[in-house]
Amino acid sequence: MADSWLLKATKAIGEKSRTDISTINFITVFALGNAIFYHRLLFLFAANTLDYSSLNGILTLLTLFVLVVFASSLFLTVIALVTQRLVKPICMLIVCGNSVALYFAETYQVILDRTMMGNVFNSNLQEAMELFHPKLFLYIFVYAVLPCLLLSRFHIQKVRFYKRFIYLFFVLFLGLGWSFANAKTWLWIDKNASKLGGMILPWSYVGNSIRWYHGSYYLASRQETLLPAAHINESGKAIVILVIGESARAQNFSLYGYQRPTNPLLAKADVVALPEATACSTYTTASLECMLSHLGSNTGLMTLYEPLPSYLQRNGVNVIWRSNNWGEPLIKTHLYQHAEDIRKTCQNENCNYDELLLHNLEQDLQNSTQDKTFVALHQHGSHGPSYFKNYPGKFTAFKPVCSSVDLQKCTNEELVNAYDNTVLYTDDFLYRVIELLKTFQQPAVMLYVSDHGESLGEYGLYLHGAPYSIAPDVQKKVPFIVWMSDEFKRQKGINNDDIGKGLNYSQDNVFHSVMGALGIRSDVYNKQLDIFNID
Repeated sequence: MADSWLLKATKAIGEKSRTDISTINFITVFALGNAIFYHRLLFLFAANTLDYSSLNGILTLLTLFVLVVFASSLFLTVIALVTQRLVKPICMLIVCGNSVALYFAETYQVILDRTMMGNVFNSNLQEAMELFHPKLFLYIFVYAVLPCLLLSRFHIQKVRFYKRFIYLFFVLFLGLGWSFANAKTWLWIDKNASKLGGMILPWSYVGNSIRWYHGSYYLASRQETLLPAAHINESGKAIVILVIGESARAQNFSLYGYQRPTNPLLAKADVVALPEATACSTYTTASLECMLSHLGSNTGLMTLYEPLPSYLQRNGVNVIWRSNNWGEPLIKTHLYQHAEDIRKTCQNENCNYDELLLHNLEQDLQNSTQDKTFVALHQHGSHGPSYFKNYPGKFTAFKPVCSSVDLQKCTNEELVNAYDNTVLYTDDFLYRVIELLKTFQQPAVMLYVSDHGESLGEYGLYLHGAPYSIAPDVQKKVPFIVWMSDEFKRQKGINNDDIGKGLNYSQDNVFHSVMGALGIRSDVYNKQLDIFNID
């Protein structure tokens, strides 16, 4: 009896603390709230781009606001037509997703387009943890927990189907009517569509996740197309080591004119720094697909050809792939080793850094029974935001360094210092590769090219992954460094002055230059893209 009374009293108190609201009004309030509280970056971008002294500038901003409200209202109204019970839970999911998206967008100034969502889904746990900062909890509390508590106080009063149907037409009429009435604002919106689409929440991460998944599913369902048979044109032994850098930008390499001595060892190692080299993409997976494909930058999302390592292995080359990173396409090689595999036999303190990729590599090369050997070393390199964790302490030449993943909290000097130290460590790593190749006294080549560049606060951007069409040069211009042994130069009849004469180089050159260096020819080999071809 007492329990029944207590239950009724508790229920009555709970009901008094809740606010009754119709489904239609709830959708309207949520759509407005979503536009106001989760789109600061969108409206700041518009504010910095539009001319508010003109009526058209003001109308464009209003049109942008209407489109954001329209998208949310339309989606939720369609849900309400099917079932009104899911409207509030879906709104709660949206604010939870928005809170995390807003953290990354505001902290690293990233645009949540399809390529960025591909980065998210391809990231491993270690990389995800590098992006973690306690500030994320604050974003979740302010932009997810509190809004969810507020939403939970609303008691949705169901409305009849015909009213929901009428509201759907009302939303369509207002949204489309406003857009067509202000058609002159479309020009600015169309011009900035690639940026705007990555800033509208939740549609940026929801829609682009679906787009990325659809493309990935399509590729996964296709059978890999084998390339035509290749033949070895040049007898004798040869070694080619391809070092794939991570987030290295040419601007911070002293070999490319940077004022700081970030390449003291390479400067005396008789290397060639190919000028004006560009990446195919601003994110790892696409850049790797590009440089390992005979099509290069023309590979496209929907193509699936046999990548370079698999192709070489199938045609009699001993292929070794070692990775301290991720994002490689499916490859079939004689020996594939990830960092975790190498650490099982690498016990010293530096086995947590890129130099573990060289552990026992000399022995593996000596044990090769084939004349031609191709080695790929995929670095962790200058991967951010934890630049300070990418190198041993003795490489902290530039101080003070940024020791936080919240890069906006660091001064530009601290951030650049930490990044430059990663370049200094890469300089040491590449010098070790060269010294290793010298011990074999046979034709040998080292190619170093980064997957993409990196933003260090320029234009308010950090890290990488910006849409290629609007990405700054620091995310696209990469170091492309070549070393050739004396034996290789004699065999090919070339010297350092014979390569690097071109005005532009890119990751398109990698596939064909590796084939050229190994003396391998096939129908897909393009001598115009082979940097060692001087005919």
